[in-house]
Amino acid sequence: MSIAEDTAAQGATVPASVAMLRVLESWGVEHIYGYPGGSFNSTMAALDAEKDRIKFIQVRHEQVGALAASADAKLTGRVQVCFGSAGPGATNLLTGLYDAREDHAPVVALIGQVPTTNMNYDYFQEFAENPMFEDVAVYDRTVMTPESLPYVVDKAVREAYKHKGVAVVVIPNNFGYVQIPDTPYSSSSPTDRKPAPLPAATDEEVRTVVDMIKQAKRPIIHVGRGIQAGGEKLVELSRRLSIPLVLTGLAKGLVPDDYEANLGYANRAASKAADEAFATADLVIALGSNFPFANLIYRTHEFKFVQIDADAGRFGSHHFLDYGVWSDATTFVDKALALLDSGEVEETPATPFFRACVASNKNWREYLNKMMNRPSNPLEFEAVYKEINRVAEEDAIFSIDVGDNIINSFRYLNLTPKNKWTISALFASMGYGLPGALAAKLSFPDRQVFHIAGDGAYSMVMQDLITQKKYQLPVINVITSNASLNFIKSEQDDLSIPQHSGIFLEDQDFAMIARGMGVEAVTVTSSDELPAAFDKAVEVTKAGRPFLIDAKITDKRGLPVEELEFHVEDGKFVETINPNYNANGTLHHPETVEEFFASYDGEELLPMTYYFEQEGVEA
Repeated sequence: MSIAEDTAAQGATVPASVAMLRVLESWGVEHIYGYPGGSFNSTMAALDAEKDRIKFIQVRHEQVGALAASADAKLTGRVQVCFGSAGPGATNLLTGLYDAREDHAPVVALIGQVPTTNMNYDYFQEFAENPMFEDVAVYDRTVMTPESLPYVVDKAVREAYKHKGVAVVVIPNNFGYVQIPDTPYSSSSPTDRKPAPLPAATDEEVRTVVDMIKQAKRPIIHVGRGIQAGGEKLVELSRRLSIPLVLTGLAKGLVPDDYEANLGYANRAASKAADEAFATADLVIALGSNFPFANLIYRTHEFKFVQIDADAGRFGSHHFLDYGVWSDATTFVDKALALLDSGEVEETPATPFFRACVASNKNWREYLNKMMNRPSNPLEFEAVYKEINRVAEEDAIFSIDVGDNIINSFRYLNLTPKNKWTISALFASMGYGLPGALAAKLSFPDRQVFHIAGDGAYSMVMQDLITQKKYQLPVINVITSNASLNFIKSEQDDLSIPQHSGIFLEDQDFAMIARGMGVEAVTVTSSDELPAAFDKAVEVTKAGRPFLIDAKITDKRGLPVEELEFHVEDGKFVETINPNYNANGTLHHPETVEEFFASYDGEELLPMTYYFEQEGVEA
């Protein structure tokens, strides 16, 4: 049956697959990611019929399509769609769908199935698909009749939004061709997308938390992305209550980087002052944060723990509670500021701990600035970020892949609330950067887009650079290439194994490969070559074409501040190095903290204990 058949002659009927796509269009879906297969041909025919209203984006691997849909949903907040055909096309989607599940992104996955006339006959590529998606999906259905196809997809969109997760619809191929009544199948309504009401703290709850802050000697706020647009207000609260801020990674850009008491990030993708403050805090307030490394950071020593979250189901998930407040993070901050403004709560002058943290943070930032601005030949990674910051427009979008570039982006990349950025946060899937850049440019065509990836991650998905070429998506691709899985290499530095294992890669000429795909590219090997390369990238992308920079960097390890440890002697903090550091003997083994800093060109860095002594901070 031809999808182009004149449905008017049939009466008020429409192919079921077209009716399904019209449902997606009614929900605002503008494009759909996938790779065709025989079991999906009825939907492919419908995509051709609806091409003026919904765009098919042909990726070269279903994993890229699913990752792109996940990134798209994170960047836009809107449901996004990917598909795979029966068998391997379906299984290839799983990595991207798990990324969406873990980061709570609304995604609908359409799965091809063999025609019902061939089901249960051990037919080619036939298998039971619903069980495979049962764990990843909040909604997982096989369509049972052609007439129900648009209804089930409409229901899938609603469930994806409701649960902020993955909805899966398995579609027998023959159903899509069948003519069904041409009636409205969508339940989409203009009222669907209004913000849901959020819980708010009471004045009494806010006063309780403020009292705990005032009673503590070394309090910090651990800020998550739940602060959303309240970053500037949180800075004011931090100043007026003399409490430093430590951020989770996903909160980057929400709190101004230049605020002196924004200490940065804890754990491995960390800032020195943040890890040091966390390791000595006696009160931690988790504000709108869900920290996946809590078992590493929250268990180093005893402290009082307060959790403020709009999702009460998260209470106590990472640490037992001394006090919990069911509230939106910014609403809590607003109420705390109102109590300060009214005089019900007194402001706190800068405490010794606050002053020490600010001074240590200033010392750390001076080190980062030095590393970013010094020339390097062979090229080191810091100079690459200096150039990204130089050419990035104020509302640029960044898609950052897994590995060392996460650490380096947290430390060196300038981000503000005007930017958007996306990573594979909880699932941490390598190969995320390129699909995320595809999504960013498709959904925000007028904004500058950067894709930042290491060679290990990029080589997993680099075939889809051709997708940028095919759709003329002007993305600046920055590949930091060091022939090493350096994030894992650094982990192996601290394991008592005789040598590194399995982490060195065969180098590739990514610029030559890109040019073979018709994408302009350049290789750089020293910092003095970077400005011209990035200027060219801006020129080419402004002309509407993608560009790739293959930055051949060293495989050095960035300063691993997570190796710093604290203990108390005679009422004072003592700062030392984790005994497991350099367990395999690959690196220089320092005897002191100062020697440890110097081995990473940080001769000017001082331990937090120095600032504690200067300010009189006691354990």
